[in-house]
Amino acid sequence: MTPRTPEISIEAYAAERDSGVTVDVRERAEYAQAHVPGAILVPMGQLASRLDEIDRTARVHVICASGNRSKAMTDLLVASGFDAVSVAGGTRGWIESGRSVGVGL
Repeated sequence: MTPRTPEISIEAYAAERDSGVTVDVRERAEYAQAHVPGAILVPMGQLASRLDEIDRTARVHVICASGNRSKAMTDLLVASGFDAVSVAGGTRGWIESGRSVGVGL
């Protein structure tokens, strides 16, 4: 049996995001259109080679557009020793919940 990817709802993420770090694994163009304020852009294809840029002492919230890419990258982070969770619903869910977004790089 494969372990389940740790996930967090948009509501729970909103409540705890300031106490951790948010890593957005989408591509630059997607991030520039809209992102969660304070999210660090580390595109999915670069994450494995940029692990040293992520705070290992903080909980890592991994976000993408809808929650699919973030699940795969959360698994990578957990396997690498991080306390990481995938944000279910992704940036789309964040926007649909009426929360503020950042734009640009």
